[in-house]
Amino acid sequence: MAHVLTIVDVSVLAYLATMIDNFAAFTGQLALAPRERFRALAQSQSAAVALLAGIAAFLGSLLHVIPLAVFALGAAAPWWLGWHAWRQQHDANDEPSAKRMVTVFLVTIALGGDNVAVWLPLFRLYGISGLALTLATFAVCHVFFLASARFLTTHPALRRRSDRVSRLIAPWLYGLLGVVIVLECLPF
Repeated sequence: MAHVLTIVDVSVLAYLATMIDNFAAFTGQLALAPRERFRALAQSQSAAVALLAGIAAFLGSLLHVIPLAVFALGAAAPWWLGWHAWRQQHDANDEPSAKRMVTVFLVTIALGGDNVAVWLPLFRLYGISGLALTLATFAVCHVFFLASARFLTTHPALRRRSDRVSRLIAPWLYGLLGVVIVLECLPF
């Protein structure tokens, strides 16, 4: 039983530590989106997290380690999105739903370098049964992740404020996300 609790505890800590940047990005993206698109965006974000977990599990099973510096290339995605958001910040037209879903997916993948780097050894650590328990723990954590992001973006006071400033700060946030990706991935 103690082994199971250790796996769950370590899994929760690994998920929380690696998903903080994704939480900030995803909450910001939800703040920019109409409520009727939240489910599709949550599915896109979840698909990206599942892909990252799959990559880490696959690489862990092969006992290969991809240098974290490779993931710094993911900084290009939020930088491009920031440039696009800056060009479109005064455009009254709303972004198509499919484009928002792709944005959420790409930003999650771009921020995933630290996720893969942390999850890969974790997934190798406990064997197949430990991997299954870790993935189940991640799934529960992700449900709380999505619910918390939705709460923060649908709270009336927070939503009013975010509607006012989100279009102005989105380009800068995407740019900052790109910088964070580079800083997390490259050994300076």
